[in-house]
Amino acid sequence: MANKHYQKWLLQMPCGFILSTTGIMVIMYAANKRSPDEWLMWGIAASVILTASLLILGNAYVHKVKSDLIKKQRARATQSDEDEF
Repeated sequence: MANKHYQKWLLQMPCGFILSTTGIMVIMYAANKRSPDEWLMWGIAASVILTASLLILGNAYVHKVKSDLIKKQRARATQSDEDEF
């Protein structure tokens, strides 16, 4: 049986890192932007991107913990089955 939590972690972790990097790049772009009228729009976009990246990274962390717990549980089950024989 495939561990779906591991698959979700493997997909969400890189997405979270890419989004957080994008948010930082947007902040840098907004800070270096010459027009004072546009920095607010870029700042709002950066905050939305960074918030989304934190949510995705947090969710990925939860899936990683669940995946590790499932692996430990399976290891204990197979070890206890081997000890019975």
